[in-house]
Amino acid sequence: MSNVTVNISFQDSLLRGIDRMARRESRSRSELLREAARSYIQRKERWAGIFALGRKIARAKGLKPADVSSEIRAHRKSKARRG
Repeated sequence: MSNVTVNISFQDSLLRGIDRMARRESRSRSELLREAARSYIQRKERWAGIFALGRKIARAKGLKPADVSSEIRAHRKSKARRG
């Protein structure tokens, strides 16, 4: 796996925050930004999977968007009664 250097523009205040956090964690700016990018990608992929599963379940049950809203309300209502 090779590394590629990229140039990115940041507002001064954001760059100061990045540098402050990197110093606090005793690592380089690059390490911090790599981790931030990995974390962002993982979170987006996880949410995409969750929404894909929701669409699959809705399709299997023949639910329309309005039905999904009703199901969410009913679930929240039953959860409130239990808790």
